[in-house]
This record gives sequence, C-alpha cells and structure tokens, in this order.
Amino acid sequence: MISSILIKGVSIIDPNSKYNKLKKDILIKDGVIIDIKDKINIDNVEIIKKENLFICPGLFDFSVNFPEPGNEQKETLHSGIQSSISGGFTGVGLQPTKEPARDKKSDILFCINSSNEFGLNVVPYGAISKGLKGEQLSEMYDMFTSGALAFTDNTEPVMHAGLFSRALLYAKNFNGLIISFPFDKSISPNGQMNEGIISTKIGLEGIPGLSEEIMINRDLLINQYHMSRLHFNIISSKNSVDALANAKKYQNNISCGTSIFHLLFDDGQLNEFDNSFKTLPPFRTINDRNALLEGVKNGVIDVITSNHQPHENEINEVEFSESPFGIIGTQVCFPLAMTHLKDYLGLEKIIQCMSINPRTILQCEVPIIEIGHKVDVTLFNPSKKWTYNIENNNSKSSNTPLFGSELTGFVYGTIVGSNYHKNLPD
Repeated sequence: MISSILIKGVSIIDPNSKYNKLKKDILIKDGVIIDIKDKINIDNVEIIKKENLFICPGLFDFSVNFPEPGNEQKETLHSGIQSSISGGFTGVGLQPTKEPARDKKSDILFCINSSNEFGLNVVPYGAISKGLKGEQLSEMYDMFTSGALAFTDNTEPVMHAGLFSRALLYAKNFNGLIISFPFDKSISPNGQMNEGIISTKIGLEGIPGLSEEIMINRDLLINQYHMSRLHFNIISSKNSVDALANAKKYQNNISCGTSIFHLLFDDGQLNEFDNSFKTLPPFRTINDRNALLEGVKNGVIDVITSNHQPHENEINEVEFSESPFGIIGTQVCFPLAMTHLKDYLGLEKIIQCMSINPRTILQCEVPIIEIGHKVDVTLFNPSKKWTYNIENNNSKSSNTPLFGSELTGFVYGTIVGSNYHKNLPD
C-alpha cells in the first residue's frame, strides 16, 4: 500500500468524465483523486510513467466462475482474483457454485470475507433455487442483504416457468436482479456444438439456436408480466439479438451480455475436434457472430464478459463428447478486445461494455476519473504486444485455445483505493 501516486502523461478514456479523451497528469492521495492537470510536479510520491499510457474506470468482469468451496482444483478465490487483476479487472461478478450450491447467506459472506484483502470488488451472485435444482426458491432476500446483488442458477437454466416467474416477482420486492442463462437443454440434452453444417459434417450432436431463443422469449414474456429487473448472461445467436432489440423498445429493465469468445470465434473452430473451443452456449455461425458484434456496437448487447470457466487438465484430456464446456478468460478478455475489436468498436465502447455497463446493471457504484472521486482504475497500453502462454497464465487451470497467441494490448496494472497492483513484465 502507498499513500500518494502521480500518474504522468496518461490518456483518459471515461465517457462519464469531463477529461474523457484528454492527456493529463493525475495525482492520487490516500485512495482519492485529488488533482488532474496538464502537468503536476510534486515530491515524495510514487510516479507511474509508461509508454503510451492509458487509464479507464476499473474494468468489471460480469460473469466468472471461481468454484471455491468445492472444486478448488479448478480455481480458488485467490487464484481467480489474481487472474482477474492481471487482466485489468477491479471487480467481478461471481457465479454461484454447484457443489456445494451458493444458496444461503453464509455462502455469500464467505466469498466477500475471503476476498476483502485482495483489492478487488467481488460481487457474489446467489443461486435462484436451492441446490441449483430448479425446484424451490433459495433464501434470496437474506443473500441480498448480505451482499448478493443478483441471482442466477449459473449454467443450470431454470426450466420451471412458474419458479422463474416467482423468482422475478420476489426479487422485485427488494430490487434484486435476476440473471437468466437462456438454454432449454431438453431441446438437445446431449448436444456438443452448434447445430449446423459443421456439426453434420463432423458427426457431433448439435445444439440449435432454438434452445436459446425459446428461453429468451419465455423469460421476456414472464418479465413483461412482472416488470422486474432481468439480465440475459450469454447470448449467442442472431435471433436472440433481434428478440432483445425488439424487447428493449418496451421493457426498459432488461439487459444482456455475451462473452469475448463469442465475438471472436464461430463453429468453424471445432472442425478439428478441438475441445478447448467447447463452450456453452456453443460458438455459432459467422452470421451469428457478426450479429453479436453489431449488437454490441449498436447497444443491444450491454456487456462483454470473459465468462471464465476453469477446468483441470485431467477432465479435459478426454474425447470431445466427454469434455466439459468452458474456457478460462478473465486474464485475456480485455487484451483480446483491444487486439481484435478496437478498430471496429473503439476503446470507449469496449470500456462502456466492460466497466460502466456491468456496474450500472448491478447497481454498483461506477468509478469516475474526476477530482474528489475514489480511485478505481485500470492502466494499460492499447498497442503494446505480448504473448499469452502457460508460463504467464495466472489461473490454476489451462483450458484455453489461446496459449501462444500474440496480443496487442497490455494491462500495466490496477489501482483500487491504496492498492496498486503492477503487472510484470512492464
């Protein structure tokens, strides 16, 4: 911890700040921004001066899985937090674990108390149903008062429409957020990838877009009745984008997100049975991917997340049909966006979707780079090249297709209050 920091010659990207797109010096003391000027000269401070230095409100990863307690061999809270911080995140939305289910007050308090020391704001989501079984509502209000701002059954969709309806109505009483994972698994219970030309060609059972779209339309209809707060976590198809674009015309309390990987990859990646590209919802066609990109650009899609889902090597080194869904990504989500989406979306839109919108949806305090505000920022160089590999991977797991990839966009570090986390090499 340090009391005073001077950031020299930094380009500010913050749509909520009057200093947006300006290059300034920023002085921080005791966790608060106390001055922003063209030039600041002062002694007895730690100086941050880097090549092509940019700053933005601290990034927030809306959907991560750190399965502690229960599956610490995949990821612990500590390793997940370290991976997130190295990726430029100062906050994360923590999906509920399944074994044991995070469905009561003590589970929420465990996550918050276990992460307080690391300088990262962990927002644990509570389970909608007890045991994530989709049968009975969990202790939602008790979890809410303990710090759970949202409720979801993670990748176990709530199949019972009546239970989902009651969850929306109950959460409305205390302004809680319900997160839907739109997937009707009964459509294709053994599906492995997107249903289409490629799944037919290589002989894998497909998961049609219908399995997602039918749940989106169901949940939209239920929410139109209750007018609660509803977020769709990971959408993957053009029809889903179209349905949500239409729904947003008459429901102003809905939002949606997708993963960085669904913006970059399509089902062609699975031609060689590479299970490191196996994810749920699956990567769909190029047309679907393009629709997702357009959805982010025009504001239909509010959030870009890593959807970080770690798995140990032992359960990945099996046949494709036996391997689990999921990719790790919280360390590279922002660098991937800078590498592949900066020209199309622009830095401001990326930061809107990875910092401002996630907190706005959760009704968390949104950091602003202004004098008098608490410091919560990410420092980065959007043009610095580096290679992501197993040696610099901070997750306990390594289920990713990206080792060996050269990325353009490097996170120098984060500052939250008096916690300055530096990335190496710099």
